[in-house]
Amino acid sequence: MALLRRENSYYQATASPAPHRPELQGSIDCDVCVIGGGIAGCSTALHLAERGYGVALLESRHIGWGASGRSGGQVLPGLAAGQLKLERLIGRSAARLAWDISLEGIELVRTLIARHAIPCDWASGHLQVAITSRHQAELRAALRELQEDYSYSSVRYLSREELCSVLATHRYSAALEDSNAGHLHPLNYTLGLAAAAERLGVRIFESSRALDYTGGREPIVRTAHGSVRCRHVALCGSAYLGATAPALRSKIMPVGSCIVASAPLGAERAQGLIANNAAVADMNWVLDYFRLTADHRVLFGGRVTYSGFDPSRIAATTRRRLLQVFPQLADVAVEYAWGGYIDITVNRAPNFGRLAREVYFLQGFSGHGIALASIAGQLLSEAIAGQAERFDLFARIPHADFPGGRWLRRPALVLAMLYFRLKDLLG
Repeated sequence: MALLRRENSYYQATASPAPHRPELQGSIDCDVCVIGGGIAGCSTALHLAERGYGVALLESRHIGWGASGRSGGQVLPGLAAGQLKLERLIGRSAARLAWDISLEGIELVRTLIARHAIPCDWASGHLQVAITSRHQAELRAALRELQEDYSYSSVRYLSREELCSVLATHRYSAALEDSNAGHLHPLNYTLGLAAAAERLGVRIFESSRALDYTGGREPIVRTAHGSVRCRHVALCGSAYLGATAPALRSKIMPVGSCIVASAPLGAERAQGLIANNAAVADMNWVLDYFRLTADHRVLFGGRVTYSGFDPSRIAATTRRRLLQVFPQLADVAVEYAWGGYIDITVNRAPNFGRLAREVYFLQGFSGHGIALASIAGQLLSEAIAGQAERFDLFARIPHADFPGGRWLRRPALVLAMLYFRLKDLLG
């Protein structure tokens, strides 16, 4: 296998040019201080600026450094929890409203890309693929639910024969095809949101970790070399907030996911693998997901890790999973391998809410972060502007703490994931 590229990820290597943004030095005032420069934070800042608010955004590293700039790039409807679980949590009518908002999120992504001319390689289509007979039954049930209960006409069932004409693999036995979903270059999308926010007057400070904040009518957010006095705080750092907002840590668990990108295949060979250029995800608990990039590579990911992100190890282990799906790529090198943390909740539903009257938070996207984080930023801007009904719909979702406390919750999660992996193996 060829040597890995020195760049941290394929996304970094193909990122749009971005300006150098300063570290916060000294004290500033604004209406809203947004903490976190991922999709949720950039969308929040952009939508607040559109409403005329003065916004400062603090990012501890650089825009898109976290999950928003490292993900598989799949833009999906719904919540990771699934609609049946959501109905049990908040009721049928509220779950339907949340579903409709998630669809609005996909449309918002497309609108923002067009409105702000964001070059992020949008492509339509998603396949949820079955491996076992149990998965096939679940797909048929999901199809009935989506079409009959949610009037969602963008999905259709693909038999093994039809699926094999789209995907050049025999690993999967059926699929749900969703023409409304899609995929994109997530880092370039995030950079585009940040640039659009700056054009509307948002002040972005990089290398400016928010250390803590005070409450009250005029919160103050403190960094190593400065501070922001504001009227509202929006906590959008998710798994990377850490000690900035300790009250939020028990509701999410940072879980590492690994991704590789192959060497370029050429247009003809790439299209021969995924004829409709859809993104693909299987139905295992420890799932695989993959898609083609705009320059005709296979991007493949999904393995969960709890022990860091060594690129050589990621490349070797993830490539083995890739070859289980596409053994015909045995001659193709992996050129990029990277990983990062996503924030999951116990119930896999997003965790939105307030820590105080002036302090809002968005976290727990659980792998559905592109469309949902985009619309979440709009919902948060609505709430700050006094129209909180849609934000409060999500804030009503109950969330349990991860079991085990500070020291035992990760070992407990490892045991749980081993259990679910065994379920995958047993079918």
